[in-house]
Parts: sequence; structure tokens; C-alpha cells
Amino acid sequence: MSESGVHAHAPHEEAVHHASEGKNHTLNQWVAIFTALLAALGAIVSYQGSHLMNEVLLYKNEAVLKKTHATDEWNYYQAVSTKQHLMELAHDLAPADKQAGIAAKITKYQGQKTEIKARADALEAASNKANEESDRLNRPHTGMARSLIFLQIAISLASITALTGRRWLFGVAMLSALIGVGLWVTALGWVAA
Repeated sequence: MSESGVHAHAPHEEAVHHASEGKNHTLNQWVAIFTALLAALGAIVSYQGSHLMNEVLLYKNEAVLKKTHATDEWNYYQAVSTKQHLMELAHDLAPADKQAGIAAKITKYQGQKTEIKARADALEAASNKANEESDRLNRPHTGMARSLIFLQIAISLASITALTGRRWLFGVAMLSALIGVGLWVTALGWVAA
């Protein structure tokens, strides 16, 4: 600094200063483009993940609903079974002239139990199938959530790169973004499977 308060640079210092500003300006442009692309990709991954979670919950609710209906059928089966046992007891205790009517009721209850059991088994199978589909879809949802985490880390690192001008940090951001994209592509493959 000179006595007059004017800051003076040597000519080579000026050239270095302008060159470094140009590098940071170019780096900042790349960081801005990179961040914008990651933000857009993150929005897509977030939407797909939310959509998958809705499907996971839909299938899980379907499984619970089918299981509840199956439980209702098994309760009905138990009630009919109790009626059948009471009729069998009545058959043993009834006079001979009433046993034919009681035997017909026993046969009716046996037929009902067969139908009820078939419905209950079908409902349980449907519940298991919905549960399996929910579990299958939850796996790619988890992959998309992890993908989004890495994309958000990449965006944060890119922002820090813009502030600090550290190129190596931008490389780490790109690595994090690549991991995020890889997890997303893998999750898409699981959805298709």
C-alpha cells in the first residue's frame, strides 16, 4: 500500500488475480448447472419414491383388510362348528324319530364349514399376496430414499464448492451424485422386476 492510501499491485499479481477469478467464475457456472440438474433429478426421485410409498401402503392396507375378512370368516367357521357339535350332541341324546332332522342339520353345517374354510383360505392367500407385493415395492422405495440422500449431499457439497472454490470438493460432490444416480437406477430395476 502506498502512502496515499492507494493499493498497488505488481503487474504479475494482477494477472494471477484475474486468472483465478476466471477459474472460479467457470467453476461456479459448472456448480450452478450441476446443482440445477441434481435438483431436478432429486425432484423426480422424490416423486417416484412418494408414488412407490403410496403403493406400498395401498398393498399393506389391502393385506390388512383381507386378513380382517379372513378372521371374520374363521370366526363364522367356529360358530358353525359349535352349532354342528351341539347338533351332534343333540343327535346322540334325541329320540330316534328326531334324529333324521338333526342329521340333516349336521350335514348342512359340514357343508357350510367347507365353504367358509375355502373363503377364509382364499382371503388369507390374498392377504399374503398383498403383503408380498408391499414388501417387494418397499425395497425399491428404500433404494430411492437412499438415492435422494446422496443427491442432497451432492447438492450441499456443490454449494460449499461455490463458496470455497475448492475443486476437489466438486469432485466429491460428483462422486456422491454418481452414487445417488446408481442407487436410483438400481431401484428402478427392482420396480420393473
